[in-house]
Amino acid sequence: MKIMTVIGARPQFVKAAMVSRALRETGRIEEKIVHTGQHYDHNMSAVFFQELGMPAVDCYLGVGSGPHGEQTGLMMAAVEKYLMQEKPDLVLVYGDTNSTLAGALAAAKMHLPVAHVEAGLRSYNRLMPEEINRLLTDHLADLLYVPTAQAVENLKLEGIHGEKVYLSGDVMYDASIFFGREAENKSRILQQLGVENRQYILATVHRAENTDNPARIRAIFYGLSRVADRFPVVMPLHPRTRKILSREGLIGEIEKKLHIIDPVGYLDMLLLEKKSSLIVTDSGGVQKEAYFYRVPCVTLRDETEWGELVDAGWNRVVVPEGHEMVADSILSAHGSSGRVDLEFYGDGRASPKIAEHLLKFGR
Repeated sequence: MKIMTVIGARPQFVKAAMVSRALRETGRIEEKIVHTGQHYDHNMSAVFFQELGMPAVDCYLGVGSGPHGEQTGLMMAAVEKYLMQEKPDLVLVYGDTNSTLAGALAAAKMHLPVAHVEAGLRSYNRLMPEEINRLLTDHLADLLYVPTAQAVENLKLEGIHGEKVYLSGDVMYDASIFFGREAENKSRILQQLGVENRQYILATVHRAENTDNPARIRAIFYGLSRVADRFPVVMPLHPRTRKILSREGLIGEIEKKLHIIDPVGYLDMLLLEKKSSLIVTDSGGVQKEAYFYRVPCVTLRDETEWGELVDAGWNRVVVPEGHEMVADSILSAHGSSGRVDLEFYGDGRASPKIAEHLLKFGR
């Protein structure tokens, strides 16, 4: 069986690393990996492949950044050409990025089966480009690999059910277990930064609804600056966020208060998450990783796809409308915890389950 995997952003590299390993272990699946180039900075892309033990990319499209429609269209055209060349039996996509939608659309137009890993997630906010991407991809897909029971219910509400929906568990949980051990053995990021176990807060901010809104970005960073008077705040800064902070004239002031660092590799990021006392983020994946390592999380968004973590007490959703609200919410969440008897994301074997299911589909 020949599968073409389309990826382009850091969270997809992590998921694909686990599933690609499981595909290779079957001995009966040939995989061709297409990297769209959606994340093209070395620290945002190449270093991840090195750390994750990913096989070499078979085709790098180099599309890069741009407006959503332009970026998706360019990716779709380039993926289509490679599909015509390779003629795979199935196209495999991950998550909810423009790369995801481009791969699914190109395959569907050529009447090739589409498999979607991390299907069924919903924020019910169609202002988010990710929500549009995941909705369309789920309705195009022939196989939907679903991480949680709630995601299964979300699909049922849209008329997607039956054999095409498979509750596999979450491949990110697989990765957190496997690479969490690797991080403990290999990462030296805490020593490099001069921070100690459970003695700092980790923060990440990159979503457009925060960075493109001047009031929100000020609320977030002034709030974090106030928190930094009480606890060290370590922040790997996304290149796009850094550019916006510079444009807004905030970067110099922020760097005096927060421990700003460049984006880090996957193993370093996992260890920073694992050893922090609290995580503040607008990332969907980081919210889950916080739970995997039982670290409380504050999510700076209007909503979350991972509502079960809010219900369990591990996550608090905070709309960043003022710096005092942001700071108070973070400080009140510090030292909190949630229920520890719940497992939402499977048994840590989602990747081999997906590989075996794909083989059965191929047969």
